[in-house]
Amino acid sequence: MSSGKKMWSAALLATAVLAVTAACGSGGDGGGETADGKIKLRFSYWGSDARQKMTEEAIKKFEAKNPTIDVEGEFSDWASYYETLSTKVAGSDAPDVMSLEIRGLREYAERGTLADLASKVNTADVDAKVLTTGAIDGKQFAIPTGVNAFSLLVNKSLVEQAKAELPDDKQWTWDDYIALSNKVTSGSGGKITGTQLSWNPAYLQIYATQKGEQFYAGNKLGLTPETIKEWWSIMQNLIKGKGAPDAAKSSEIGATSIDQSLLGTNTGAMGMWWSNQLGAAAKASGSELDLLRMPKIKGATSGGMFLQPAMFYSASSKSEHAAEAAKFIDYMINDPEAGAIILSDRGLPASSKVLAAVKDKLPDADKKTLAFLDEAKGELTDPPAAPPKGASAMEDILTRYSEEVMFGRMTPDDAAQKFITEANASIAG
Repeated sequence: MSSGKKMWSAALLATAVLAVTAACGSGGDGGGETADGKIKLRFSYWGSDARQKMTEEAIKKFEAKNPTIDVEGEFSDWASYYETLSTKVAGSDAPDVMSLEIRGLREYAERGTLADLASKVNTADVDAKVLTTGAIDGKQFAIPTGVNAFSLLVNKSLVEQAKAELPDDKQWTWDDYIALSNKVTSGSGGKITGTQLSWNPAYLQIYATQKGEQFYAGNKLGLTPETIKEWWSIMQNLIKGKGAPDAAKSSEIGATSIDQSLLGTNTGAMGMWWSNQLGAAAKASGSELDLLRMPKIKGATSGGMFLQPAMFYSASSKSEHAAEAAKFIDYMINDPEAGAIILSDRGLPASSKVLAAVKDKLPDADKKTLAFLDEAKGELTDPPAAPPKGASAMEDILTRYSEEVMFGRMTPDDAAQKFITEANASIAG
């Protein structure tokens, strides 16, 4: 999941929903045949130029093993991916194989767009709990590519330069996190900011779990207003103590990529990101970075951290080449040759067999991520189920109300009630 990026806007989400709805009952989609009689499969995915390059290399290896199949990659950047995909689905032109995020999965699955891949793709080496995240109403509509966890990334050298002490991350609290962030800023004379604010729903989900609450409870939020207000108070205290930038700067950098983050530009010591983004952050900063457990509420019985698929592979229910589509997904998930090319780009490989085959080839940052997740795995909660339809808009909604509170334009009481009302309307089904 290249998470931390902006999700669909409400308007775009509405377009996508209408587009998918329009596709129901349409004719066959997919690739068809090439001029030389080969079966043509179309595969849609998003990402960076580096992802496109490695994916094309994996496709060539698959075609060499399957000379009667020609795979055509349909690549786009993240910002335009779902808009493009929904337009294709609406026009009865869905790709045979599609990349999806957990936040968009239910949107497509419940409208008959996706094929049930149970028994069509070998999932014997995929953790059963992780695999269930791609299942809805007993049907396996999606296969996880790999896993990651929402974590705290830290530049230890910047913390030490500010004469601050790193925490024991098995024990530290949110108060400790605020104090450390403030200390880094003051200890560096303001040259380095302690941390960067995050409005990712995964962060709020972790905090809510520590309080014994669910983010989603069926087709509504399981969060209380008190929990949301307490979560906002962490950020307000960071701004007040200068451990994080002010509201305007936080809003500005919150919309940037990890390359332009405080961590990525060596102007901040900490930031919350998905664990598979450690390598990108380290590359951008040119510094050695580490992963920390998220802080806890004092006395919490659970740290709230969880494994989540970085993304999924799904197949069109209307593909004229269902068997070949499943074969391609199986290759991308289970073949060590594909794994050696893609490595951790789509999360640490979901297949334990592929992970074992490629772990020595992983970049140092990804080896560090693997070691971190191995150490923390006994503390992680079960992977979440696919959220309700409409959840793709959640990050935009949460960011909007968070910014209203940080800027002082709304009281936390008012913002929490309005956030819950709007969020529930979005996911009511």
